[in-house]
Amino acid sequence: MAAPHLELVNVSKQYADTPAVRGVNLGVNEGAYVCILGPSGCGKSTLLRMVAGHETVSDGDIVLAGQNITTLNPAQRGTAMMFQSYALFPHLSVRDNVAFPLRMRGVDQADRLTQADDMLERVQLGSLSNRFPAQLSGGQQQRVALARAMITTPRVLLLDEPLSALDPFLRVQIRSELRQLQRDLGITFVHVTHSQDEALALADQVVVMNDGEIQQSSTAFDVFNKPRSEFVAKFIGGHNVLSLGDRRVSIRSDRMSISRQARDGLFATVVDIEFQGASVLVKSQLDDDVDAVVVQLSDERFFDQPLVVGESVCLMWREEDAHTLAA
Repeated sequence: MAAPHLELVNVSKQYADTPAVRGVNLGVNEGAYVCILGPSGCGKSTLLRMVAGHETVSDGDIVLAGQNITTLNPAQRGTAMMFQSYALFPHLSVRDNVAFPLRMRGVDQADRLTQADDMLERVQLGSLSNRFPAQLSGGQQQRVALARAMITTPRVLLLDEPLSALDPFLRVQIRSELRQLQRDLGITFVHVTHSQDEALALADQVVVMNDGEIQQSSTAFDVFNKPRSEFVAKFIGGHNVLSLGDRRVSIRSDRMSISRQARDGLFATVVDIEFQGASVLVKSQLDDDVDAVVVQLSDERFFDQPLVVGESVCLMWREEDAHTLAA
């Protein structure tokens, strides 16, 4: 088996007495799209900045394409980083913003502008090359920042919550373009996000972090369908975590059903109903549980026999849909 293109070996980051990242081990294949996902303060952005060289490593090693880059400065690493704030130069045109990294490397003006124009065409901004950042929409500024990060043809492109500043509609559009661009370029992308939907839609490999540690690293399919722990099941969403005798299991909310007549299942009381267009979320409360159990029904199935808040129901599922949690 080939060695990972990017490998983090027992990487830690300590701020005084506060650990931000704790002994992380992670391998990333060349050409993969990886999303690091987790709640605020879990260490995901700190981890990304250590790979970029913008944070020092307290312990451990970072290896890229067989080279230990742990102590190299950012320009020597073969990585490029796209910041959440975009960090565009307001006094430079779009073309000059994109060409700036090549200018810092001493590339002559004609060559760097030609490369900048080519990269702007790739992100569909060729017609706006003479504008300034203040004359662009948020989505356009994001594309400029992306083009600037990619112009040095890095071995790994690092993206720190690149879509968080966009409105929901534009976020979905841009994430699709991001994925297509990554496929076209074949560059390894490591993308930090707090959005579960974003990670599942984009990533070949989803890395779920909490409290400075990796809770699970796997395909998007496995993270969603086979969460390793209660934390992953609840954070990734769409799951109910239940105690069944001596088992702790997660069950997808769309794999559960509700009956008024059944006598074999879990009895609960409907506490809330949310219409979501194509589906309806029915939240119910078990007598002995603090957390509500959510069942996702198709709109057709729900409105065939609508439930009401306060109604007593029986929750059911197939045994094969109950995934036993390993931790």
